[in-house]
Amino acid sequence: MTRISAAPGLQEPIDFPPTDRGHAGRTVAAVLGIALGAAAVAAVLLYLLGGLGVAGVGIAAAAALIPFALVLLAVRWIDRWEPEPRPALLFALLWGAGVSVVVALLFDLGVQIALAAAGGEPDDFLQAVVQAPIVEEAAKGFGVLLLFWFNRKHFDGPVDGIVYAATVAAGFAFTENILYFGRTLVESGVGPQFVFIFVARGIFSPFAHLLFTACTGYAIGKAAERGGAGLAFGAYLLGLVPAALLHALWNGGLSLASNAIEYYLAVQLPIFALAVTAVFLVRRRERTVTRQRLTEYAEAGWFTPAEVALLSTWNGRRRAMRWADQQPDRHRKRAAMDRFVRDATRLGHARQRVVRGRTAIGRTHDERELLGRIVADRQVLTARG
Repeated sequence: MTRISAAPGLQEPIDFPPTDRGHAGRTVAAVLGIALGAAAVAAVLLYLLGGLGVAGVGIAAAAALIPFALVLLAVRWIDRWEPEPRPALLFALLWGAGVSVVVALLFDLGVQIALAAAGGEPDDFLQAVVQAPIVEEAAKGFGVLLLFWFNRKHFDGPVDGIVYAATVAAGFAFTENILYFGRTLVESGVGPQFVFIFVARGIFSPFAHLLFTACTGYAIGKAAERGGAGLAFGAYLLGLVPAALLHALWNGGLSLASNAIEYYLAVQLPIFALAVTAVFLVRRRERTVTRQRLTEYAEAGWFTPAEVALLSTWNGRRRAMRWADQQPDRHRKRAAMDRFVRDATRLGHARQRVVRGRTAIGRTHDERELLGRIVADRQVLTARG
């Protein structure tokens, strides 16, 4: 295990590490990725406008915002302990709403052209149970894999994989809902059929795509704990199996069930409950890692035991924020406390990468930089206002 040097005194200057040479490359990759996602979203928007019209897209998008907001709230809840970088989340959202949809549409077009050339007819059931689950989950999951390859410094484990997968799924479901709602509007207007489709997709199953793609994200997240691009690709392929099977079970069950409500309550609701339980467990493990790794720093003198307790529990963090809000210079203190908590959490994950032997991913100078910032924020917090 890599040894942690003793903490300097609070007044001792910190020698910050040299600039991370990979930072520029990650920035370029982020800009290119976001640009690609935005271009794909623009192409999908043109496709939707051409088929549904401006009014159709507007009404359908307004209806689709409701389940979209619910999914984003769920993502925020999962991501609360150690929030992921916003550019990475933006890329994930654009990948789901744009690139994944384009891939699914182009593949479907290719299948239709091939069937027409062979004199065959499309099979709606096979499309829903075989084609859609495999193609859509492969496209969505590949966005999570790209985030692992280009954002490995902030991709530490299953929680991160689930967060990125859920964000991709949120974008994909938003666009798909616009398509479904818009087609229903064109065919039957705002009536009983539209209400039925909205309730089925927006109320009963807003988290369906999240559940499917989270399987792939979880698998890639487990691989992220050990590093290795090849291992992550294998995890991606492995995660696609349960993702596609759950997707097929959902689509096929709704097509074959004599009573959709009974099918939902008997099959899908228990699966969803198990998924929520799994998320609770991986989030608890994330807090455990934070406590274990910060305890090592406490033993070396960087934190007090009381600070470790404060930083590694929700109650401790809430008490810390309440304390900051009660100070005379509360805005400055709250900003410093927020940074202190965030950087300490990232420090725990940086230490975990070292312990796991991933120093080529999260270099040890990450620890030095985070420790320097933590010392600076502690000075702000302990200064008399």
